[in-house]
Order: sequence, then structure tokens, then C-alpha cells
Amino acid sequence: MQRFTSIAFAILFALLVGAPLAAPRATFAQDHVVAPSDIQKDVAGVTATRQKNQAQLEEFVASPEAQHALKSAHLDSGQVKNAIPQLDNEELARLSARSEKAQKDFAGGNISDRDLLIILVAIAALILIIVAVH
Repeated sequence: MQRFTSIAFAILFALLVGAPLAAPRATFAQDHVVAPSDIQKDVAGVTATRQKNQAQLEEFVASPEAQHALKSAHLDSGQVKNAIPQLDNEELARLSARSEKAQKDFAGGNISDRDLLIILVAIAALILIIVAVH
């Protein structure tokens, strides 16, 4: 009888001590799980930003000024355009911002044709170098 009481007491003790430990774990897991809809929104946002940056950079490289600059620097515009999608998101964003600023400065008369050509060749060279390194 004493053995039965000891076993019953041990089971009761384990249930009392173990039950509170199980509940916080479940709550912890539920509090820290990211909902699939949140992940989907984040991925959609990153994708949209990437597409915008890629389009900006491709537009810059396809401009007549860029085509002229690439030819004068003996760079293949097709190779540069094909390398753009291979850039990672950070590099793409940085180069897209540079190209957008250069276009605005050129349109505003803040830089000359020569300066724009230098910027464009530098961006094209960066694209090719970054892709070659990866």
C-alpha cells in the first residue's frame, strides 16, 4: 500500500509540476510563429521593390545616352542588361538609386553629357564586376 501511495504521489507531483511547464511552451511557440500571410506580404514587398529597381536600372542602361556611352567604352550593352537580374537586392537598390539620381541631375542640367557618360560607364562596370565576382 505504501508503494502504491508513493507511485500515486509521484504521478500527481509530475502532473502538477509538468502541466505549467507545457502551457508556456505552447504559448511561447504561438507568440513567436510568423503567420503565412505576413511572410507572403513581406515577400511581395521585396519582390515589388526588386522589380522597380531592376526596371529603373534597365531603363537607364537602355537609354540612348547609355547606349552611346557603352559603345564608346567598348562595353556590350547586352551583357550589362543580362547581368542586372543577377545582382542581389542590396546591390540592385544601390545602383538603381545612383542611376535615378544621375538621370534627374542630367535632366535638371546639373551634370553634363560627359559626366553622365562617366557615371554610366562606372555603373555598367560595377554591374559586370559584381556579377563576375559572384
